[in-house]
Amino acid sequence: MTTTECVYERSVDGFGTVRVVRVDPARDAELLHGWVSEERARFWGMRGAGPDDVREIYAHLDSLTTHHAFLAYHDGEPAALFQTYEPAADRVSECYDVREGDIGVHLLMAPADTPVPGFSRHMVSVLVSFALTGHERVLAEPDAANAKAIALLERSGFERGPEVVLPEIVLPEVHLPEKRAVLLFHGR
Repeated sequence: MTTTECVYERSVDGFGTVRVVRVDPARDAELLHGWVSEERARFWGMRGAGPDDVREIYAHLDSLTTHHAFLAYHDGEPAALFQTYEPAADRVSECYDVREGDIGVHLLMAPADTPVPGFSRHMVSVLVSFALTGHERVLAEPDAANAKAIALLERSGFERGPEVVLPEIVLPEVHLPEKRAVLLFHGR
């Protein structure tokens, strides 16, 4: 089990305990690299990134006050990468009317040797509860071609919104290509 300070913890009958901790770029880069470089994570756009690139990306993210990265542990094992952000400080704000109390999220489940039925749905439920702490509505914006993520979010209580095109971002510290995305919302 991780010894990093927990920012959220919840036990779910029949599922186990989920602990959420902040990503430490130096400590977690190798683990995250293993996840984001897999084919199934192609929508994260980091398949060609090396471990040092992943460390730099998460060090940059860690320097921001509007965007945060977390590891979710299930019964002591790393199970998901979860990112939150303030939509008003993100390119998604150009695509919908941000409401006070909105929080944006990105989720990448850890690879599983043996898939467990209902695991992703339970994990999403816990992470949405965490994200709603102090917020009114969660926004997810998976790639429009990521049918599995969209279906999981809809099964988890998210309501489908419009399909949008997130604009390309080119800055010295970050480059994000244009992205077709589906907006999904989950309120309290």
